[in-house]
Amino acid sequence: MSGITWFLVDVMLKVGGVFGGYVLAATFLPLVTVGMHQGLIPIHLELINGTGSTTLLPILAMAGAGQVGAAIAIYLKTKDKRLRNTVANALPVGILGIGEPLIYGVVLPLGRPFITACLGAGFGGAFLSLSSVGAISVGPSGLALIPLIADNNYLLYIAGLIISYAGGFVLTYLFGYKEKLVNKLYNDSEAENTVETVENKKEENVDLVNDKTVFSPLTGALVPLEAVNDEVFSSGSIGKGTAIIPTDGQLRAPVDGTVTTVFPTGHAIGITSKEGVEILMHIGLDTVESEGKYFDVKVKKDAEVAKGDLLSIIDIEGIADAGYDLTSPFVITNSGDFQSIVCTESENIKTGDLLLTIDR
Repeated sequence: MSGITWFLVDVMLKVGGVFGGYVLAATFLPLVTVGMHQGLIPIHLELINGTGSTTLLPILAMAGAGQVGAAIAIYLKTKDKRLRNTVANALPVGILGIGEPLIYGVVLPLGRPFITACLGAGFGGAFLSLSSVGAISVGPSGLALIPLIADNNYLLYIAGLIISYAGGFVLTYLFGYKEKLVNKLYNDSEAENTVETVENKKEENVDLVNDKTVFSPLTGALVPLEAVNDEVFSSGSIGKGTAIIPTDGQLRAPVDGTVTTVFPTGHAIGITSKEGVEILMHIGLDTVESEGKYFDVKVKKDAEVAKGDLLSIIDIEGIADAGYDLTSPFVITNSGDFQSIVCTESENIKTGDLLLTIDR
């Protein structure tokens, strides 16, 4: 471990200086999406034990600040109410240091804002590399890290956050966001056709139940979302929904729609239905750390799927044996677009059974 620590601290920061700080902050967010950031915890602890603080953690924390700035730019620039609602729900916890809602629901699905968020974060990392700001313990990023900053260097850390906010905002506003990205994300061309079809069906008094329902992608036991042992999901910050403890290893499409997100580790897949319902399926808790070991994903981003299509084969026994919680959150990330989202009252569910009823 000392060799990695030597490279990150002695080479990247002490020799690399501003450039090293920029690179570390700019490349940290991709590590988070594949769970590799967990491997840095022993390095932080080694630095704390050896010097009393880790100067690496505040620099890496700038990655979250960059995506906060990117999200603010998207909120101000987009005209799409669905995306604005998603950003508004995810931004408060992102500022505090919980970045998953912004990653899962905003910047990564859109693509280009993820890149500009990373590049913007680098500026804050470069600034902190000049001031040797450290943290006395391993903790969250964002504003929540302020009490852990060593030697009362709080203002320097806050200045780094502001610089990263600004960097992510400016780069995303100027280069990272185009409205056509959100049109593709929500499959708007098909959604418009669906609206026209719905109006025609209303005139013919045809039952439209399929336009307001989402079906179960898994077989297993239902768990209320608020009971999930992960505040990111239980708080509802990503969206409303439910959770399933799977007893079968096949994840299937819950609706007809488009695959909008496939995480590199395979632990999470996002689908947008033809009616514009954005669905995030997250298999297990903290399974991003497994680096894809237990997931055999069968679809790619932008693939068109029909209800019941196989999305992934999951090694649920391997996940359980590795000590991960199998509870799998299933959330509607654009919940703000709907008046109500009601989960079935069944305690157990089978793949293809009615799971959620959505009222616009």
